[in-house]
Amino acid sequence: MDSNYIKIFTGSFIIVQHMTDNLKEIGINSVIKDETESARLAGFGPSIPGLQELYVNKDELDKAIPIVEKIIASIKD
Repeated sequence: MDSNYIKIFTGSFIIVQHMTDNLKEIGINSVIKDETESARLAGFGPSIPGLQELYVNKDELDKAIPIVEKIIASIKD
């Protein structure tokens, strides 16, 4: 992974997709890393199926964090 990117969330496909869509709306292109798919393609079983990691460029971190926090808060309510 490019060192200019930082992980901001790990969670289910549905939540990560929701965050990605919201980030796109404000002009942030995020990167999704799916270890499950990588493990499957390499012939290994996944450790925790369905978890994805969401990364953003460090320069956009200040704009991305409030979006992620808002979605996490809405899930907890």
